[in-house]
Amino acid sequence: MKTFRSILFFLSLLSVSSLPAENRYPIILVHGFIGWGPEEMGGYRYWGGSSDLEAFLESRGFEVYTVSIGPVSSNWERAVETFFQIKGGQVDYGEAHSEKWGVIQKPEGKTYPGLYPEWDADHPVHIIGHSMGGQTARMLLYQLTNIFYADSAQTVPEESLLLGKSLEGWIKSITSIATPHNGTTLSNIVTRSVPFLQNFIGLAAVVGTHFYDFDLQQWGFRRKPNESWVSYYRRMREHPAWNTKNISSWDLSLEGARQLNTFLQADPQVYYFSYVLSATHLDSATGRQVPDEGMSLILQAKARLIGSQTAYWADGTATDSTWFENDGVVNTVSQRGPTTGLNGPDPIAEYKPNEPLIPGQWYTFKPLKMDHWRVIGHGLKNEEERNRLFQMYYEHCLRLWQLPE
Repeated sequence: MKTFRSILFFLSLLSVSSLPAENRYPIILVHGFIGWGPEEMGGYRYWGGSSDLEAFLESRGFEVYTVSIGPVSSNWERAVETFFQIKGGQVDYGEAHSEKWGVIQKPEGKTYPGLYPEWDADHPVHIIGHSMGGQTARMLLYQLTNIFYADSAQTVPEESLLLGKSLEGWIKSITSIATPHNGTTLSNIVTRSVPFLQNFIGLAAVVGTHFYDFDLQQWGFRRKPNESWVSYYRRMREHPAWNTKNISSWDLSLEGARQLNTFLQADPQVYYFSYVLSATHLDSATGRQVPDEGMSLILQAKARLIGSQTAYWADGTATDSTWFENDGVVNTVSQRGPTTGLNGPDPIAEYKPNEPLIPGQWYTFKPLKMDHWRVIGHGLKNEEERNRLFQMYYEHCLRLWQLPE
């Protein structure tokens, strides 16, 4: 068995080494809502769980970096943090954004050496985002390719490299995994605290809660010395930012996602991929979607809610039964790609291995039968399941490195 695995490993390295050198751009992993970085959760990985997906991909010859950004922050702030973690420097959310939302423009403690300081148009990156991380990647592309102004008259550009200049060609591709491109009805159906509490407690129970940070320095919000996690969580939950639109719960809602989709449109120079999940099935007696056997216990109650209730946009339009199928957190129909923007949907097509790929268009894969957390390595049943999952990531990274110039 060891000899067979050694042969597979050698072949995988050979396949990577045969790719054109100019196409070997780094791969950036961007976590989703309530996610965490490699230094948190006592070594329990967001990307891989008890295993390390980043290390696995690196062992296969890929250059991979994992960012650690605000787990409950807005996509604007998460995207800014992603940029400065990759490129390096002092996080700058922009003067206009700071004034509008009352956040600290350049919070102390958010200065980074840079995971990949060479990043520019000649050294682009591939971004893979799970859940809200897919939205964040699209926001980052928008920030890179537009100029933002510090004044309402739009005469004074922002000072930061990210916001004050147009930086075309820095992102080669965006891959979303279980991303609520059009929002999740869960955000509309239940209060914002319930899904957060259930998701996080279920994951934090693996190693305890001492190793987690909400990364909200821009709010002036810090964990106090020796503060219990319960107190820390309650203070965060009661912060007034939750009642604004500069927060994750808004971006994940149907209306928040619609507003994002209106201006975060597909870039004709970027390749897009979308992995879609489903972990429910139709109950013919009720017409509702119910959890598949084996779905994570912490997701089953939410899967039933998503699979049985309608939700509404601001204009009163309601979702229908096509929104019932889900992965325990996100509606399956919302994962394919952005469709609800007021300027029309992004182009979306089914991925076909033997057909040439076109930039500016989303390529979706057939729905994977797994829940929202299992796709990043949480709750896997055995080593065989883990190997299949990691192989999927490996094959996709090969696909990214084989994209045309």
